[in-house]
Amino acid sequence: MVIKVFLASSSGSTAIKKKQQDVVGFLEALKVDYTQLDIACNEENRMWMRQNVPEEKKPANGIPLPPQIFNENGYCGDYETFFDAKEDNMVYAFLGLPPPPGSKEVPVEERNGDDEATEGETAGDEALAEEDQAVEETDEAQAEEEEEQEEEEAEVQEEEETE
Repeated sequence: MVIKVFLASSSGSTAIKKKQQDVVGFLEALKVDYTQLDIACNEENRMWMRQNVPEEKKPANGIPLPPQIFNENGYCGDYETFFDAKEDNMVYAFLGLPPPPGSKEVPVEERNGDDEATEGETAGDEALAEEDQAVEETDEAQAEEEEEQEEEEAEVQEEEETE
């Protein structure tokens, strides 16, 4: 299965550029195979994307903006639905892909039919867990550094008071 991400390489909108970077960066972090299809330089890509975004997902003006994400020919969603899936740790389900071995994301067919994961079923993936651990370690290191700095300042202050 090929994930297709429709992008505009020459968008004048910084919001669209940031959304595109967010999607691509996250897919790369998860090591998901995907293909970027440029709608700015390729009319066929633009027409295919516009024709294959479901009517109910198109904006009021009828023209969907990038990024738009597909699994082969099946529509996954736009940036907002991708972002929601990312926040819910359900990116693989959003993409229609099975979670990789070792992932904490529970495949859709194994869920109990409810949207909320029960204890032991917390959705997520290894990349997010590693990122969270790195953030925690950084926070701990900063806290230790601040504590050492406070101790040094207290020692200096004591020395000044005894002089």
